[in-house]
Amino acid sequence: MNAAEALVMALVNEGVDTVFGYPGGAILPFYDALVDAPLRHILPRHEQGAAFAADAYARVTGNVGVCVATSGPGATNLLTGIANAMADSVPLVALTGQVPSSVLGTDAFQEVDIVGMSMPVVKHNVLVRDPNDVPRAIHEAFHIARSGRPGPVLVDLPKDVLLAECTAVAEPLAPAPVPAPCAAALDRALELLGAAERPLIYAGGGVRIAGASAELRAFVAASGIPTVCTLQALGSLPADHPLFLGMLGMHGLKAANYAVQSCDLLLVVGARFDDRVTSKLATFAPDARVVHLDVDPAEVGKRREPDVSVLGDLRASLRGLTGPSLGSDAWRVRCATWRRDHAWHYAEDGLDGPRFLRALSEAVGPEALVACDVGQHQMWVAQHWQLFDPRHHLTSGGLGAMGYGLPAAIGAQLARPDARVVCVSGDGSIQMNLQELATLSRYGLPIAVVVLDNQCLGMVRQWQELFADRRYSEIDLSDNPDFVRVADAFGLDTVRVDQLEDVPEALSRVAGTTRPLLVHVRLQREANVWPFVPPGAPNHHMMDRSAPQPAVQEKP
Repeated sequence: MNAAEALVMALVNEGVDTVFGYPGGAILPFYDALVDAPLRHILPRHEQGAAFAADAYARVTGNVGVCVATSGPGATNLLTGIANAMADSVPLVALTGQVPSSVLGTDAFQEVDIVGMSMPVVKHNVLVRDPNDVPRAIHEAFHIARSGRPGPVLVDLPKDVLLAECTAVAEPLAPAPVPAPCAAALDRALELLGAAERPLIYAGGGVRIAGASAELRAFVAASGIPTVCTLQALGSLPADHPLFLGMLGMHGLKAANYAVQSCDLLLVVGARFDDRVTSKLATFAPDARVVHLDVDPAEVGKRREPDVSVLGDLRASLRGLTGPSLGSDAWRVRCATWRRDHAWHYAEDGLDGPRFLRALSEAVGPEALVACDVGQHQMWVAQHWQLFDPRHHLTSGGLGAMGYGLPAAIGAQLARPDARVVCVSGDGSIQMNLQELATLSRYGLPIAVVVLDNQCLGMVRQWQELFADRRYSEIDLSDNPDFVRVADAFGLDTVRVDQLEDVPEALSRVAGTTRPLLVHVRLQREANVWPFVPPGAPNHHMMDRSAPQPAVQEKP
């Protein structure tokens, strides 16, 4: 066989069943080998769509996602998706074609140094120069992508290498064992937990990555500790759990941010003290001692030095800490009071994003998957969608990439063909990868694409309103196309929501669709996301719709 056929065999041996890719000259030998392969190939309309779809496929299944592109612009178009996987710790293998070895370094047609360009946004990358190295390189890529803290790996494959004979045989590598937590560290953590009056759990995306939701829920049930989640951890604790206070941080709920600022011990589970969570780091949880659980030693002490660090498997760490009730009843009552007093009050009349998304969440039910783009609608989903499983929420967290939602929904639906999948986008974000409506139509995927249209770049407009004296600059999208007519042209079913009376039909259509569907929802341009912690302010200095100017509040 040639190396391209050996590459396909290696993918099959790794258990891959679906790849997302776009052909071109340098990667043609792979596509020739694909003709006879037992692999499902999904053809998006842009390589960025391939990378985002593979990313979502990995998030939903827990397996390694695979995307493929040719050399030059094909490879560079993958970079945003690769960076997104790196930022959110998603296991991804990107395969790129490369110009023949004989012309490497000569500025040949469609030649770029993708190994050099991708180096800052991958766990590992390699240019394969020997055809007999191809099987081993593929198996090593999968091993690295899924080991420890997951992430993307890129394998660059010159065309002549793929066409050459390959006689080597390699097998998948055994999974790397996840280190067990140190018993002494667990004992020190238990001492601090036992002494705390006001403990709080701060859960991050590591809970989803480690598959540790069950262990987190068991620990919360036993300990009675109130819990807040980052954007990437939403669903780790059910949305209706009485000890769940919501998302924390810049657009976190008031109950969550008040609890963080008032706790005397912070149990950090698979989180990294991200700047959108902590705001002014020096004032974040100022009275709290910190116990940090993580698999990646690079994250421990990177932004805040813990009193105790517990490195290793999060599931084992949480099991090792699970025991009696912790903290005071008075603290639990206080957190429950914040949760009750600062619950969201939806508008009685009028059509707004939070109210619509809460109703949509209830209409599709707790088993639905929601894929978001980036902007105001992303934060509204985080605040108002009822999430019960972290793998049901697909969003670009660390990178904040507009254009993620639609291809991510495609990857999610292909991973879970039995599931209801909803893409929530904005009129800005949807146009970043609008061409993937063709992919939706080609494969007949029953995804509901909900476009919240406020005729502007809403989050940028909100910042300019609040911090630039309403000096609006390049946020106007009043010349948007008619998204319903665009969707019609792609062969999708459509529905318009222009007023409150249109909502019931739209919810029914989304909940029951068996075909690709676009729902166009017209919102007020002036709508903002509340609460909002101004940049550089402590987390309890929140602006809201009743006080939309930065205000100094007493510490709760």
